Amino acid sequence: MHQHPELSGEESQTSKRIRDFLMENGATHIITDIGGNGLAALFTFASQGPVVMIRCELDALPIEEVNHFSHRSKNKGVSHKCGHDGHMAIVAGLALWLNQQSFKHGQVILFFQPAEETGIGAEAVLKNEQFLKFNPDYVFALHNLPGNEMHTIIQTEKVFSATVQSFAVFLKGKQAHASEPENGINPALAIAALINSFDQLINSNTGDEAFSLLTPIYTRIGEKAYGISAGDGELHYTIRAWTDGKMQELKEKLHKIISQISNRYALDFSIEWFDYFPVVINADECNVFIKKAAVINGLQTEQKTTPLKWGDDFGWFSQKYKTGFFGIGAGLQTPALHHNNYDFPDELIGTGINMLSEIIKQILE
Repeated sequence: MHQHPELSGEESQTSKRIRDFLMENGATHIITDIGGNGLAALFTFASQGPVVMIRCELDALPIEEVNHFSHRSKNKGVSHKCGHDGHMAIVAGLALWLNQQSFKHGQVILFFQPAEETGIGAEAVLKNEQFLKFNPDYVFALHNLPGNEMHTIIQTEKVFSATVQSFAVFLKGKQAHASEPENGINPALAIAALINSFDQLINSNTGDEAFSLLTPIYTRIGEKAYGISAGDGELHYTIRAWTDGKMQELKEKLHKIISQISNRYALDFSIEWFDYFPVVINADECNVFIKKAAVINGLQTEQKTTPLKWGDDFGWFSQKYKTGFFGIGAGLQTPALHHNNYDFPDELIGTGINMLSEIIKQILE
């Protein structure tokens, strides 16, 4: 999986490799093309009983591999720097375990989801008629977390990770000769004013329910033509909050600020919103299953008092089903997620399988 990464929405060969592995190892009912390249493997033990879904991600990131180990990425400019390759290995490993079980009740669905990194994969999946027929009682997922002790199981009481939204502001003025900027409308001062105004909306207190983080991502003014005073520009941000209500409040404030500053500088503007990740919420019942699985496996646990600041489109599942999302510590010295020298620690594969198999046993037994 690590050697052959594919970007969001392009995971056709990754999906095929997973499908081939599952078929070679006894899975008889596999459904493909769910919300794009998604696929599900069904293990039915009886027509009656709970339906448990285990979800992982198929996609990689547009980051060049800088590591030089033998399994380094063979696809230039693309690599698994979030650990989705490891998450797939864990869920595929569950298939081997499920083939040896003889539960008297229920069904387990192993679901490999496309396009998590762009925030559109789970949303597309939940519009797929075949997926909606599954109607799981519970959906579980995990994520490796560098910066935490290896194998530690990490939980939160309710909200596991933030709601995240990205946006771009496009400003249109008027070009002029660089020696006569007064004859044009240059967006430079407006962009500076926007950045300063956005900064006032930040509440970096993670213990506050009104927490909000606005991160500048990219900006552009005009072009590299030194005889021209810029006539257009753009500004890109990502915003994060703990609640959907706070996110909506932020969006409304941002729109008002952009409108006021654009009008002040006589600029036309447009706003594009994209890459939306709903808040991930853990059901109390699911948290109990996760905690008990950790205890049975003899694993150290840590209860975080605040959610994680990154987003995950697993939040779409939280809106419809009982969901449980937990972290597994990936080591104190492991490079952070999305860093170009990150690599999923293989020793977590067994930990993930043991956790998820125990959760399944609790529910189906």
